[in-house]
Amino acid sequence: MFISPKRVNTMETLETEKLFSVEKSVLRPISDHSVDMTRHGRNGVLSILLQPFQWLQMLSSRLNPSFVLGVVLVYGLNQGFAGSIFKVVTDYYWKDVQQVQPSVVQLYMGLYYIPWVMRPVWGLFTDVFPIKGYKRKPYFVVAGVLGLVSAIAVAVLGKLPAVLALSCLLGVSAAMAIADVVIDACIATNSINIRSLAPDIQSLCMVCSSAGALVGYATSGVFVHRLGPQGALGVLALPPATIIILGFYIYEKRSTVLIQRNKKDADGLGVAVKGIYRTIKYPEVWKPSLYMFISLALNISTHEGYFYWYTDPKAGPAFSQEFVGIIYAIGALASMFGVLIYHKKLKGYSFRNILFFAQLLYGLSGMLDLVFIKRWNIALGIPDSFFVITEESFSRIISKIRWIPMIVLSTRLCPLGIEGTFFAFLMCIDSFGQLASKWSGGFVLHAFGVTRLEFGNLWLVILLRNLLRFATLCFIFLVPDSDHLDDLVPSDVLPKNQPEEDDDDIKLLLL
Repeated sequence: MFISPKRVNTMETLETEKLFSVEKSVLRPISDHSVDMTRHGRNGVLSILLQPFQWLQMLSSRLNPSFVLGVVLVYGLNQGFAGSIFKVVTDYYWKDVQQVQPSVVQLYMGLYYIPWVMRPVWGLFTDVFPIKGYKRKPYFVVAGVLGLVSAIAVAVLGKLPAVLALSCLLGVSAAMAIADVVIDACIATNSINIRSLAPDIQSLCMVCSSAGALVGYATSGVFVHRLGPQGALGVLALPPATIIILGFYIYEKRSTVLIQRNKKDADGLGVAVKGIYRTIKYPEVWKPSLYMFISLALNISTHEGYFYWYTDPKAGPAFSQEFVGIIYAIGALASMFGVLIYHKKLKGYSFRNILFFAQLLYGLSGMLDLVFIKRWNIALGIPDSFFVITEESFSRIISKIRWIPMIVLSTRLCPLGIEGTFFAFLMCIDSFGQLASKWSGGFVLHAFGVTRLEFGNLWLVILLRNLLRFATLCFIFLVPDSDHLDDLVPSDVLPKNQPEEDDDDIKLLLL
C-alpha cells in the first residue's frame, strides 16, 4: 500500500511528540521527588530545632507548668548562674582580696557545704512545719531574703575580716540550699508518681543548671575584671531577689488539714525521723547511698591548688580572668552535651553499668590534668589554651554522665509522705562526701607543701587524686543492677503511686 510522504512525516511527528510526552511524564516524578526530599530535609532540621520546646511542652502538660518554671528559676538562675559566679568570683576574692593560701581556701570551701549538709533540716521544715497551711511558698521567701542580704553585705561593706566574709558567703550558700530543698521536694514527688519521667525531670534540672552556668561562667571573668572580685560579688544578689518574687507570686493550694495539724508538729517530726531511720536500714537503700558518699569523698579536690597554679605568672600559664571564665563557660556547654548523651542514649541502661564506665572514664580524664601540670602538652606541640579547654570539656561531660544516674537513683529511693525530707537526707550524704573531698584535698595540698607560690609537688597531688578515682571502682557492687523503672525499695516502704490529681498539695500553680 502506498503511503504519501506527508502522511509519513505526520506519523513521525506524532510518534516524536508521544515520545517526548512519555519522557516528560517519566521525568516529572523525579523532579517532584527531589523537591520533596528538599522539603523533607528542611522539615527535619525544623523538627530537630523544635524538639526541646516540644519536650518542655510535654513536661508541662504531664507535670505542671509551674513545676517546670520552678525548676528553671531554681536550677537555672539560682544554682546555675549564681553558682558559677560564686565559684569564680570567690576564688579571686580569697586569692587577691584576702590573700589566703590555697590549702586554707579548700577548708573554707568545705564550709560552704555545711548549709547543704543541713538539707534534711530544711526538708523537715518544709514537710512538717507548714506556715499557715503553706509548705513551699514561705521557704522560697526566706531563702531569697537570706541570699539577698548576705550578697549585698559582702559586696558593699568593704574588706571584711575573713570570719565575717566567710559568714556572708555561707549565707549565700544557705539561700541556694534552702531553695534547692523546696524544689527538690516537688521533684521527688513527681519522680515517684510518674516514674517514667524521672530521667526527663533530672535532665531538665541538669539542662537548666548547665545553661545558667554557661551564662554565669561566660560573664564571670568580665565581672571580676570590670568590678573587681569584691564588687562582682554584688551580682549574687540578683538570683535571690527573683526567688523572693517567686515566693510571693506562686500560688500553692492552702491546706486546712495542715493548719489543724499545726499543734501536732512535734508528732509529725517524730514520724518523719522514724521514717528516715526505717527506710535507710534497708540494704536496697543504704548500699547505693554509701557508694554515692564514697565516690565523692575519694575524689579529693585539688581545685584551689590547680587554680592558683594556672593563674600564676611564673609557675603556670598565667591565664587571664576573662579566659578563666571562658574555660568554665565551655565546660558548662560540654555539661549540656553530657546531659544530652545521657537523655538520648544511656537512661535505659542499669545504674551499675552506667556508673562503672563513667567512673572509669572519670579516672582517665583526670590524667589530662597531670599532663597539663607537667607541661607535656607543650612537648607535643599542643597550646595551653586548646589543651585546657579540651580537658575541661571532656571532664565535664564525664562528670555529668556520672552525676545524673546518682540523682535519678536517689529519687527512686524516697518514700511518699516524707519525700522532701528523705531526698534532702540523701543529698545531705552527697554534701558530706563533697565536704570530705574539699577538706581532704586541703590537707593533702598542705602536706605536700603546695602554697600560693610553690607548686613543685602539685603533680603528686593530682596523681594521688586520680588513683583514688580508680579505687572507687572497687565499690561498684553497692549500686543496684537495675534501671529507673524498677522498684528499688520494698513495697511496705514505698507506697503505691497516687493519681496526679490528688497531688495538689505538692504541685505549685503559677498565678
